[in-house]
Amino acid sequence: MSAASVQRQVALAGVALLAAIVALALTSHGNGQPITGLPQPVPVAGGGWYTARCGYLLKPGTVGVTESVLPCGVLIYVSYKDSPHILTKVIDRRPVVPGRKFDLTPKLAEELGVDGVQRIRWVYAR
Repeated sequence: MSAASVQRQVALAGVALLAAIVALALTSHGNGQPITGLPQPVPVAGGGWYTARCGYLLKPGTVGVTESVLPCGVLIYVSYKDSPHILTKVIDRRPVVPGRKFDLTPKLAEELGVDGVQRIRWVYAR
């Protein structure tokens, strides 16, 4: 076996080991338990939710929010009045209308029962 062949085999073994470590890190909490179920709301000081004014935009079938600071992909729960909370995510990062925190997609607004500019509740999912 040549030296180049041995080097390739060692490099492949290293990549396989790294892939296994990453896979384990992504599928467990810090306590060794696998991740199961949906993300849960993150407790807010005082046990409440954040509030924000919002509107909506984007394509009718898209579900999510636009926000100017949070990166795309961040999961949050949103709720309006007495509706159950809905798990959604930031799907676009750009400035929203002044005075608002989020813009909702029409589909998410429909699911929440939001019409026009309203105050919603939101909390990070974990």
